[in-house]
Amino acid sequence: MNGAAPSAAREHPARRAIEPVARRLAALRGLLGRHRRLTTITGTLLATAVLVVVLAGRRADFTAALSQASLGVLAVAAALQVLALLARSEAWHTTIEAAGGTVRRRLLYRASSMGYVGSLFNTQVGVAARIAALRRSCPAEAPSVSTLVAAEVPILATEAGLAALTSFTLIGPLGLPWWVPIILVAVMGALTAGLGHLSGRTARPLWRGLAVLRSMHGGRRLLAFVLVAVFAQILRNWLLLNAVGVPASLLDSVAVLIAMVVLGQLPIGPSVGAGAVVLILGHDGVAAAAAAGVLATATGTVGGLCFAAWATGDRLWVRLVPAGRERAVAAQRPRR
Repeated sequence: MNGAAPSAAREHPARRAIEPVARRLAALRGLLGRHRRLTTITGTLLATAVLVVVLAGRRADFTAALSQASLGVLAVAAALQVLALLARSEAWHTTIEAAGGTVRRRLLYRASSMGYVGSLFNTQVGVAARIAALRRSCPAEAPSVSTLVAAEVPILATEAGLAALTSFTLIGPLGLPWWVPIILVAVMGALTAGLGHLSGRTARPLWRGLAVLRSMHGGRRLLAFVLVAVFAQILRNWLLLNAVGVPASLLDSVAVLIAMVVLGQLPIGPSVGAGAVVLILGHDGVAAAAAAGVLATATGTVGGLCFAAWATGDRLWVRLVPAGRERAVAAQRPRR
């Protein structure tokens, strides 16, 4: 006891010096969080206001375009969104498994569904929510936070590579020079090579998240699941565009998806879908294009909420079933 007292006395001034810094860091995190929320709300309101101005005088056309989409088409579009979310969750499982994680699919899918709820506000919020949910549900089986953050990179790089390969679809709608897609493909090739080099540095936890890039089997699985997710979203866009009367091809749907992903990085909330379709295909009719974008956002939200509802129900099921079994066993015991 006496020997511990001097040590505590020596540590006390250090603690006093650290506490103000910790309080300032906590205050800074709170300020940044409030700033992000304010930015998202402001961006959403501004984007919505712009769409309202663009659609001014076209309300009847907009309503008519919305009414053309049948419930069957909307149901298929929502189902395709669920398929895309499941495929992307499996791609995430592939990267985490390659990084040394032993997370069960059930827990990972639950965490992935929480990430979708967060992405309704912002893409970065969705990633943070997904990682936080996974670490909270299985801290022993999941890799460290830095590894989980890095495990997102192979998925994003694969998606970006596919976007670069198909960026020629943006030349017509946006009037881009013909050489822009070539530059994008070259940049993504260099980036992929750099990531492959970094994936060999397993000493640091951060680079372990890139381990899937060293595995031929893991890389193929990752590409396959990302392709399923991407093609499901392309088909969903194509269905909705043609359902509201926009004469769109599959290549047009690819361009719309690229625009959605790019605009999704901005804090404009649910206006992403309508903004992307108007940007790419507004020349065929602003009202119909905006209607297709609204339906894309709506069916995407419904599909994502179905995924989140499954996760919530599964979590409750896991909790209630053991409790019910315990009560049944207790009821069968002979009373003394």
